[in-house]
Amino acid sequence: MKTMAAEILNEYGPYPGVDNVHGVTFDGNHVWFASGDRINAIDPDSGAAVRSLDAAAYAGTAFDGQHLYQIAENRIDKIDPATGRVLASIPGPAGGGESGLAWAEGTLWVGEYQGRKIHQVDPETGKILRTIESNRFVTGVTWVDGDLWHGTWQDDKGDVRHIDPSTGEVLEVLEMPAGIGVSGLESDGAGRFFCGGGSDGKLRAIRRPERVS
Repeated sequence: MKTMAAEILNEYGPYPGVDNVHGVTFDGNHVWFASGDRINAIDPDSGAAVRSLDAAAYAGTAFDGQHLYQIAENRIDKIDPATGRVLASIPGPAGGGESGLAWAEGTLWVGEYQGRKIHQVDPETGKILRTIESNRFVTGVTWVDGDLWHGTWQDDKGDVRHIDPSTGEVLEVLEMPAGIGVSGLESDGAGRFFCGGGSDGKLRAIRRPERVS
């Protein structure tokens, strides 16, 4: 396992009316983050707030290329980002203990916070297709270039870790500075991870390391 300090590239916020940052996703142009009663979009270059949608948004957020998915209590809502309308809902796999959310391989990947698990879920039915175990509380989840990463926040320590999706083995760890947790995680598909800062109301971009071959 390779461990290194996370390199923070940018810090965004806090934003007016945002007490907590929960889920984080990226639509190719904007970073979206959940803040309890709305989902907010910002420009990742300037940090400027672009727009927001009224929605129950207490945990992970994901984007499938067309729709937003948002964990809301014990369900996952599929949302039209143009209107904010909820198009469909499926039950969460952890009965309300869900945390991070990502879209990959035509399925949803759902973190179970205290259960220290990541579930692959059918986005139409909510059926659990497989489960990966972690040894830390799971916050955010993201896939990039075939690699599975997840955020953690436990005992006042946060990190972002690359795991083997077959075995759960930890391959790399990016340790956040002391006192900074990771409440949500998303990749921009290139050299950045976007990390929610939880109750500090901030978002951070950290450098994604070169791929481990």
